[in-house]
Amino acid sequence: MFEERFDLIYKALKERCPEITVIGTVGPFYQGADYEEGWRFAQELGLELVDEHYYNPPGWFINNQDFYDKYPRGGTKVYLGEYASHLPNRSNCLESALTEAAYLCHVERNADVVEMTSYAPLLAKKGHTQWNPDLIYFTNTTVEPTTGYYVQALFGQNAGDIYLPSSLDLSPRDASIARRLANSVVVDQKSGDLIVKLVNMLPVDNTVEVKLPSEYSRGRVTKSLLTGELSDTAAQPVVSRSNVVSGSCTVTLPAYSFMVIRVSK
Repeated sequence: MFEERFDLIYKALKERCPEITVIGTVGPFYQGADYEEGWRFAQELGLELVDEHYYNPPGWFINNQDFYDKYPRGGTKVYLGEYASHLPNRSNCLESALTEAAYLCHVERNADVVEMTSYAPLLAKKGHTQWNPDLIYFTNTTVEPTTGYYVQALFGQNAGDIYLPSSLDLSPRDASIARRLANSVVVDQKSGDLIVKLVNMLPVDNTVEVKLPSEYSRGRVTKSLLTGELSDTAAQPVVSRSNVVSGSCTVTLPAYSFMVIRVSK
């Protein structure tokens, strides 16, 4: 019945208002019957976007950083309309925030498939919630952003509009280590800035040398660092500034950290 009615409404809407983008649905999970039938139906209709939802443990986000690498190109795209990393105690802390940051690096790499994302839920009145975790809590007089909010803000403020292929050379080369280090490199065409995102989900510091294109060899560097203990629920980014030295930028990624490096020409 859903497909029959959706088909009628979709065709009528596209006939009258072809400029409107209709977003379909593939159910509340990243797999299963609703997901598979939703995708089949969306491709049959030629929908521009479908809305995907999933809430999974941190380990899922760590181990599925190739999730959208496997999606077909050139067809229906994804609006990841609801997602979050859920710990057993449902806290919004640095552990969940870092796994979301690593996963968003993967999503940026697949921006030709994933057109939009939105963490969910967004707002909740403290002490009157029906769902946890939420991104921003509030009372009658205060607004209390979570650590997860700052990850979302750093990605939103440093989105860029061109994705640059990059490689991460590790020493030692170990798959379990590689899964806990994530990176993404984009360019903001409006400002001309190069933006490097680095996530370290390991319990030790890591020194990273970022080799920059020649046009950024004398640039100005702005670093935003989010770090702390995994259980930290109050971590906020700290911003520092420096200059590029000899065409590269060497940084220390603290244990359990997310860093955004923005380099101007």
